[in-house]
Amino acid sequence: MELAIQKLINSVVQIILFTLLPFIWWLITARKETGFFKWIGLKGNKAAKDNKTALWTVVILVCFTGLAAYMLYSMKGIEMATSEFSGLGIAAIPAVLIYAILNTSLPEEIVFRGFLLKRISAKFGFHAGNIVQAAVFGIIHGVMFFSYTGIVKAVVITLFTGVIGWFMGFINEKKAEGSLIPSWCIHAAANIFSGLCAAFSIF
Repeated sequence: MELAIQKLINSVVQIILFTLLPFIWWLITARKETGFFKWIGLKGNKAAKDNKTALWTVVILVCFTGLAAYMLYSMKGIEMATSEFSGLGIAAIPAVLIYAILNTSLPEEIVFRGFLLKRISAKFGFHAGNIVQAAVFGIIHGVMFFSYTGIVKAVVITLFTGVIGWFMGFINEKKAEGSLIPSWCIHAAANIFSGLCAAFSIF
């Protein structure tokens, strides 16, 4: 329970930090036009109930989870973000859920698909915005693992993560009316998988 509380505190801090720049940008440029949550994409949408949107979401989730499994297998014995859950079993589940849903996926979705994609798309069009956010998303993940995996695996992680980032942006903007909900669900589910693998020592 102590780990879960710590994760909850970390999540609040991380969400605030990751949301600060988008919030300031919204205050300056869009406060009079729309509410912040709608502007950033934290909204429901009718399209999310569509079968095609659900299928897209499931396919990308499977790919993201596959990447998570590959990364875990490639870096056995290396300290990672989920290492703190190692061997804790069922006791780690509350902390894993908080970590996956609030501590990692939500702040990252706000920055990449909620802020970066939407702002660049507004200026240069969807294709440019989606390519840029996906490239940055992929590069950051590749850089994080470069020193552990070496150049070849880091490039694979960068490319695969970037492609997944592109498809998450596509689902959000073209299939879910600009909502972050699909990509947030995909991202969170993949991170839950990683956290549970660590907790139950699957890899």
